[in-house]
Amino acid sequence: MSRSFLLKDIALQAGLSLATVDRVLNERPGVREHTIRRVRQAIGELEKQREQIGLSGRKFVLDVVMEAPSRFSEAVRQGLEQAMPALQPVIFRARYHFAETRGVGDTVAIIEALQRRGSNGVFLKAPDVAEVRGATARLVGAGVPVVTLVTDLPDTGRQAYVGVDNRAAGETAAYLLGEWLGDGPARILVTISSNRFRGEEEREMGFRQALRERYPALGIVEVSEGHGLDRNTGMLARAALQEHADVAGVYSIGGGNRAVVDAFASLGRPCRAFVGHDLDADNLELLRAGRISAVLHHDLGQDMRNACLHIMRAHGLLPKSPVSGMANIQVITPFNLPQTAAGL
Repeated sequence: MSRSFLLKDIALQAGLSLATVDRVLNERPGVREHTIRRVRQAIGELEKQREQIGLSGRKFVLDVVMEAPSRFSEAVRQGLEQAMPALQPVIFRARYHFAETRGVGDTVAIIEALQRRGSNGVFLKAPDVAEVRGATARLVGAGVPVVTLVTDLPDTGRQAYVGVDNRAAGETAAYLLGEWLGDGPARILVTISSNRFRGEEEREMGFRQALRERYPALGIVEVSEGHGLDRNTGMLARAALQEHADVAGVYSIGGGNRAVVDAFASLGRPCRAFVGHDLDADNLELLRAGRISAVLHHDLGQDMRNACLHIMRAHGLLPKSPVSGMANIQVITPFNLPQTAAGL
């Protein structure tokens, strides 16, 4: 393994003891494979953040804990790594704890481990369930500031929420689809990755209310628990389309959009309007091909910068004046793709 970094830096990044990291680096027996993978991951993270390591200034180690499809987690990683160098002379380094699906017990175990090992701040995207709320509140009580990403965990003492106004996002989707689909009658397929996430629930509530008030002839068919993964979401979408012949549009709250588009195509069904979230590589390709109508997007880089500012504020490095956590929603169509999307 790489010897480009000090043992203490690797140990700090990995959240392991110096002795454990030394055993891994020297390939001594008796080390679990999971521990070896964690050390390798830590070295990879340090290599990506190499530009900051030589800077002078206060160092903060952040932990990013997310349950989300890999395409979104990687977009968050890129946004954070773009934001961190601009916050000099403070030096931010990140440890990533990503999973596409994760049991509640495993999420709680990660949060509890961070409480034991210590962290300068945690960015958290996790289900809004009692066990996670309790673990988060205990982490905050131990002096570790928490910023929730995309989906909130209120009443936990978290430092701030960073992301879009989810209810307003749902209302925006209702307006777009209502205008495109007209007076109906028709139904809209609403796909949710999981009902455990407050942010997705808020989007669905805003969408449902705005549709009921402004476009009462349009109904909803909802599917959930596909976790934003193509295979699972595609199976749910196909089953819903087979059961409901009047579905004419889609509001994709939880992702898996390529699979939803393919479900329509496999059944020879037209999709008159399709609104999704986040300008990731999949959605960009679908937009360019004219297979989806619009994406509700916000600047993840700015989100990550705001999240870092909240951590600095929690440590007394910034004035107590509030930093806005709500990001502006951008309606992206094939005709107004941002220049930053060119490299995707």
